[in-house]
Amino acid sequence: MDLVERYLKAVAAQLPKENREDIVAELRDEIMGRLEALEARLGRAPTDDEVEALLREVGHPLSVAARYRPGPQALIGPELYPWWMFGLKVGLTVMAAVTLIGLAVRVLVGDVYLGQAIGQGISSLISGAITVVGLLTAVGFVLERQSKKPDFIAKWRVKDLGLFELGGGFDAEQWGQKLANGDWSGGSAGQAKSGRAVRRSAEMSPVARAVASAISWTVVLLWWTGLLQVAPIRPEELAGVVDGVDYGRILADMVRVAYWPVALFAACRIGFDLMRAASGGNVRVTALGDLAFGIAAAWGLLWVWFWSALSPIIWVGSVTDFVDRIRVLIGRSGEDVGGVATILMVVVVWAFAAEVVRVIRAAARLVVG
Repeated sequence: MDLVERYLKAVAAQLPKENREDIVAELRDEIMGRLEALEARLGRAPTDDEVEALLREVGHPLSVAARYRPGPQALIGPELYPWWMFGLKVGLTVMAAVTLIGLAVRVLVGDVYLGQAIGQGISSLISGAITVVGLLTAVGFVLERQSKKPDFIAKWRVKDLGLFELGGGFDAEQWGQKLANGDWSGGSAGQAKSGRAVRRSAEMSPVARAVASAISWTVVLLWWTGLLQVAPIRPEELAGVVDGVDYGRILADMVRVAYWPVALFAACRIGFDLMRAASGGNVRVTALGDLAFGIAAAWGLLWVWFWSALSPIIWVGSVTDFVDRIRVLIGRSGEDVGGVATILMVVVVWAFAAEVVRVIRAAARLVVG
């Protein structure tokens, strides 16, 4: 019986102390009953090998102890797993976009060769994906062990489901068969949706938007602070010398000044989105948050326009000067310089106008409800 006692001690070590003795006693009775039946069937005392085979049928001590342990028995359970997978898709998409855009810029300005960019991109995507998977798994582990699940999981609404239709037309098995047969066409058996139909199917409530937004801003914050290893892609490294202007130095100066404000903005945005998702997405609360973050983003763009290191090359004093620079950009020849500065000027103005529109819409929702 030495094997049985050793087995029971291994099981007991994995059990909670408050009911360890009762469980071990119950398990001992079960095993001894099996041994008596085995001995009766053999007509003799079983050998050590036969006892060990019987104990293997009972199960490994870790597995047996898990049957008696309260609480979840999985890292992420079946109810939460689809949300984990959805969050993983969103996080990896944002991370891939950040990495690929950065590499594209570095290739265009001649900072790295295409082959180097591909190698760096693969390395960055792998290390970044490990970070995203680990972070989401840690969050899922904590949520799985909460007695009360967040409202966006337990009290979902049909209106929220438009978000999950994005990418629903992508059939991985169908594309695998196409590639295996050498068919590189993008056509599908179903009828493609129009742009308006896609937008309509993707409409979502504030709760659904909050989930995706929180994940996206988390990835951006991790990248901005350097915790998401997509090295050597860093904000200050996304530019070089173009048209005689050292954009690398300018961007480095801007990152140095804006590092903590941007990190604080992203952290507050994540916290607000999580609060929206947990509370069910109150319209006025959402509008108030959108109003505050819109004003903060607009102020940041004003800083870029008037006071940042980029200001001297993008600032214009009138609408006429703004239009003239665009006209020069459109008609410029290969020898002309200043095209990148004009493009950045247009981007900043467009982004500021978009934030102003967002603020106006948020204020209207705040009033109307």
